[in-house]
Amino acid sequence: MSTNHWFLLVGLLMLARGLAVTTIARSPFTSAIVYLAVGLLLGPSFFNILNFDPAKESALLQMLTQIALLISLFSAGIKMPVPFKLGRWNAPLRLAWLSMTLTVALVALFGWYVLHLPPGAAILLGGILAPTDPVLATDVQVRHPGDKDKLRFTLTCEAGMNDGSAFPFVLLGLAMLNAGDSGGTDHLVHWLLVDVIWATAAAVAVGVAAGAGLARLGWRLRIVEPRHEIMDDLVGLGMIAVVYAAASLIKASGFLAVFFAAVALRQTELVLAGAPKDRHGLLEPDVAKSEVAQASNVPQVVSGESLVFKEHLERLSELTLVLLLGGMISLNDLPYETIGVAAFLFIVARPLSVCLGMIGAGASKRMCGITGWFGVRGIGSLFYLVYAIQAGLPADIARQLTGISLGVIMLSILIHGFSVKPLLDQGYWPRR
Repeated sequence: MSTNHWFLLVGLLMLARGLAVTTIARSPFTSAIVYLAVGLLLGPSFFNILNFDPAKESALLQMLTQIALLISLFSAGIKMPVPFKLGRWNAPLRLAWLSMTLTVALVALFGWYVLHLPPGAAILLGGILAPTDPVLATDVQVRHPGDKDKLRFTLTCEAGMNDGSAFPFVLLGLAMLNAGDSGGTDHLVHWLLVDVIWATAAAVAVGVAAGAGLARLGWRLRIVEPRHEIMDDLVGLGMIAVVYAAASLIKASGFLAVFFAAVALRQTELVLAGAPKDRHGLLEPDVAKSEVAQASNVPQVVSGESLVFKEHLERLSELTLVLLLGGMISLNDLPYETIGVAAFLFIVARPLSVCLGMIGAGASKRMCGITGWFGVRGIGSLFYLVYAIQAGLPADIARQLTGISLGVIMLSILIHGFSVKPLLDQGYWPRR
């Protein structure tokens, strides 16, 4: 496809999505299913007009998925109910770390025993498919900063953190493949201390420091004479780039740092604005109505003003990447193992990991069941796949993992996309 064809296709899809927003909202499917269907029709499965090879275009695809994830993680972070309370965050913390690890282990065991993959490749497959997606799961995530729905909060917070918690397993799988699956105890100790403990702790520290610091600086510029106008969208994008780069330079998780930077930014701005608390002790998101904001005649804060712009970028990223996904998939060439991996992940690994991880969290069986089902795979899995390819994944393993991963992502978009609205419309989950 030429550049003009790309502009025409993406422009038509953007126009259709913008004009048909009410129709799609009332329909039994999500917008991602529409983009996927268009990509499949134009791709090698049917007309072969759009043919995008993830192996040949892995560098471009890595950059696109990376940008989409960072924007989505920022958007998720600033919609989190604050302040941070362990009782409120207990369930998503368990899901993002304990359930995530269990899912990786179960998928790795399936890959080793059933697919006969090498141990390193099996762990890599688990790291690719285990994280839930912050980009494609918008229908089951927090919709605005004041949304206190328990299920939406849990799924959004989990998706915001588990991209960071999955990365160490991707690194472990790649290291085992490079070392011939015999890295030894020293390598495992280094992986645990550096790639897990240090990467996590440093990411949280960098993110919280950057988010809180930017909030205080922006607030001071707005209230101290002479007052300054702030380009909130540009400031938000700048913070994403700086935090991700700074965290990555010190071997910390950049994705995790961006998510916690957004949480800290929102938390600090609400506290500085004197936002009131609700009956649950959570800060109310409408800063404009706070007494401090009214007395100081201060406009909306950085996180609130930049959220709309970030959500528009998020929608554009979803459209582009899901369209490309359809152009990568040839239905006739999908590995036969794809359906088995998807069924095991959706029906066994994810629900079982959620149930085990939520033991002692006080969650109901219904909450565990719905949470276990809505584990959408998407852009995050695609990023880790092309990251592994860029890191020098052997060609034969790359082809096998690419076919399985793309097929599982496609099935997740379809199955979870068609089931989300019926389940949510019927209210089969606790809202508080």
